[in-house]
Formats: sequence, structure tokens, C-alpha cells
Amino acid sequence: MTMKPGILSDRAIGALFGGGQLKSEVMLDKDQIQPASLDLRLGGKAMRVRASFMPGRNSTVAEKLEKLTLHEIDLEQGAVLETGCVYIVPLMESLDLPAEISASANPKSSTGRLDIFTRVMVDYAQEFDKVPAGYKGQLYLEISPRTFPIIVRRGSRLSQIRFRTGHALLNEAELLDLHKAETLVASDMPNVSGGGIALSIDLTGSGPDGLIGYRGKHHTSVIDVDLKGAHDVLDFWEPLYSRGRGDLILDPDEFYILVSNEAVHVPPLYAAEMTPYDPLVGEFRVHYAGFFDPGFGHAPAGGSGSRAVLEVRSHEVPFILEHGQVIGRLVYEHMQERPEGLYGTGLGSNYQAQGLKLSKHFRLP
Repeated sequence: MTMKPGILSDRAIGALFGGGQLKSEVMLDKDQIQPASLDLRLGGKAMRVRASFMPGRNSTVAEKLEKLTLHEIDLEQGAVLETGCVYIVPLMESLDLPAEISASANPKSSTGRLDIFTRVMVDYAQEFDKVPAGYKGQLYLEISPRTFPIIVRRGSRLSQIRFRTGHALLNEAELLDLHKAETLVASDMPNVSGGGIALSIDLTGSGPDGLIGYRGKHHTSVIDVDLKGAHDVLDFWEPLYSRGRGDLILDPDEFYILVSNEAVHVPPLYAAEMTPYDPLVGEFRVHYAGFFDPGFGHAPAGGSGSRAVLEVRSHEVPFILEHGQVIGRLVYEHMQERPEGLYGTGLGSNYQAQGLKLSKHFRLP
């Protein structure tokens, strides 16, 4: 495995598993390794805890759980996790990383679109979703459903992890050069600042009714995170329409699914991540950062025109979004090598060539 700076590809992730640096209670699922990330699977039990916590430099997660666990839930046959509660689940995967490899985690796209708040924790951590280089030990997932109660079970996948060596981020000059060569976002004048390339919001709407997004309903039934197309959209979501005005008032602490105005492209030798937008521009944020794998929006991989779906929440006060307003930024990193598979190319990718789209769990009426 080459150790030049960059995100590890599917081939290199497989090599970690083969060499014992990545371990699992059972064999990896055949589709668990993605082009630039690994899906993480829930173990067989969940601990309902009093509150979210950080292990800190002097404690393991298990030591904290001894003090904070209210009760233990068996996930072998599936269990309901309720909104507003915090759960900690040991994951099937554990790590014994080499000194030069670190990792970071994010919710899977479908997890974010269900407003399930997740964060990976490791022993002695002082940051969520960050795994220091050379880490050896268990991985844990904090789970807190925010809008819908969910059913999960042993093996459910809510989060994903990326492995990297060195500093792989593109600076602003490199981003501009790559955009000129590969068109990263469908914009003639890209907004590149803060280390990323901006995405704006589309509030003109699509289809004959001018659909611009969805707002999550309250007091719904449960969503099974492992079932595709099993739930009716209108039981869980209120559709939102443009009415020709080009704006949308975000109600405080409501959860919205919206879509970017620009199509997004991640070339095969790069990986991208959406970062939560700076709250200084307004009292809202793109709620979940997200990974974009190599090949997302790549025309040869069937992704021409792929737009970014945005999970948005306003805080404290109502806030007016206007069409074309900057709402998030994409940062790009070098891959160590081209992945064997690209997002969308025979991988069963759920969101290639997408526009406004809810998670895979819903069927349209």
C-alpha cells in the first residue's frame, strides 16, 4: 500500500481488513466497502444513556458507560430507538491502525435524510467522528433520532468511516484549477472560499407543482432503517411548493429536506465532503456533514446532473432562505489511487443522478 497523502480507496480498505488493521466480529458484507469509505455496522446491544458525553483524554467509552447507562437494549431481533433519547452502540468493527493512518466518520446519506443524529466515538477521544492515527480499540456510535422513531438491529448501517494518510485537502487555488478542468459544480463563477466550493439552494421547484422540498412531520410511526421503499412519503413528510416566490421561511427546529441549485461532480481521483455552513451567515445550518464518494455526479458513472440533497434546520429564530443563497460548502481531498469501483457504477448506489430525493426508505404515492 502506498503511503502518499490521500484518502484510502476500496482496495486499500480491503487490505486493512486482510492485514488485521481493520477487524470485525464477523466477515464484512460484500457491499460494505465503498469507493472511499467503509460502512459501519451496529453490534448486538445498545445502551440508553442519560446524556451525550465525550470520553476525554483520561477515560474509555466503557468506563463512561458504567456511570451513565440507564438500561441496555438487545438489538439481535431489532428494537425501537425513540426520538429525543441518546443511545450508545458498540460497533462490529474495531481498529488497529498503523501510525500513519487516521480516520474520520460521518452519517450515511440515508441516515442524515432521516434526521438521525449519529457520531462515532473512540476511547480517550476529545472530538467526535475523529479517529487519531495509530488508534487501537473499539468503535462506538452515538445515536439520537431527532424527528422519527426508528427500528434498528444488529448489522444495521448508520455511519461510515474514511481512512487517510497525511494532509490530502485541496487548497483554494487547487480547487479552482480542478474546477476549470473537471467542473466540480455547475456554475460559471464558482464561489471558492473558506477552503471549499459553495453550493446554493434551489427554491424554484421541480415538476408541474414546483416541489422545492419536504418538512418532517411529528408523532409519526416508526421507520425501519433496513427496509427500502417500505414507507409512504405522506405519512412522514409534508411536501413544500414554491408558489413562484423563490423563498422559504424555516421554522425554528423543524427539519427540512431541500436540494442544491448546482449539480455536483466528484472526479474519480478525488473524494469530497460537505461541511456544515458557517452560522455567522444566518441562524440555520446544513444539519449533517456528508461524504461524497469518487464518481458521484461523474457522467461515465451515470451521474450527470447529480445534485446535493441538503438536510436543513433553523435554530432559535425563523429564518428566510432565498433562491440562490449559499447554504453549504464542499471540500475536496486527493485519493491515494483511483478506486476499483466508482459511486454509481454497479454498486447499487441509491443517490446517483439524483435531484430532490428523500431517503431510500420511502415510496412515492
